[in-house]
Amino acid sequence: MPSSSRALAYRQGLTGGLPFMFVVVPFGLLFGVVAMDAGLTLTQTMGMTMLVIAGAAQFTALQMMVDNAGLWLIIAAALAVNLRMAMYSAALVPHLGKAPLWQRALIAYMNFDQTYAVASIAYEQNSDWPVERKVTFFFGVATPIVPTWIAATLVGALIGKSIPTDLGIDFILPITFIALVGPMLRTVPQMIAASVSVAVGLILSGLPSGMGLLIAAACAMAAGAAVEIWQEKRSATWQ
Repeated sequence: MPSSSRALAYRQGLTGGLPFMFVVVPFGLLFGVVAMDAGLTLTQTMGMTMLVIAGAAQFTALQMMVDNAGLWLIIAAALAVNLRMAMYSAALVPHLGKAPLWQRALIAYMNFDQTYAVASIAYEQNSDWPVERKVTFFFGVATPIVPTWIAATLVGALIGKSIPTDLGIDFILPITFIALVGPMLRTVPQMIAASVSVAVGLILSGLPSGMGLLIAAACAMAAGAAVEIWQEKRSATWQ
């Protein structure tokens, strides 16, 4: 791919990732504050945020640590919360599966809600992009998010005591997911899947961390797939 096209793809990805700074900064600050308050050292806090890079799983694991849960239960709960990342990876395989191994490894490391949401929409709208351009775009999206998340966590861990407790930045997590999911609901199967996920998730909210999410995700995928199959059969009947 020409260097000019590569540079353009990178800038497009960068532009897509920049708006998430308004979410990543307070979210990272919040994790840094909460982790230090929970008794983690600075090294442990930064190690978790750099290795996991998944706020929901990090907060889940942290809460279970505070509750003195067993190590394997903490790991299982964090993995359950992050199971959606496996779904993201599967969805990206048709677009990025032919990239070199080292690129796929980096993409797997940086594949989280924000990067997946921006990249998947761009790939659907530009299905003719070559693999190189798709990879470059993905790296562009991740460029402002990953270092900002790490830096914000560090700042929160270092100056957490000086951040007012009534600032109310904990609202960032649900707002982030709403902003990510909203633009992706463009078809009836997608809307049905989202509705089923919300309903089942609320009904099973009393289950241990991660279990309700797993069941809700499975029900949502089944419902969305069923509606999509029904639409395809109906379309074939009318043709």
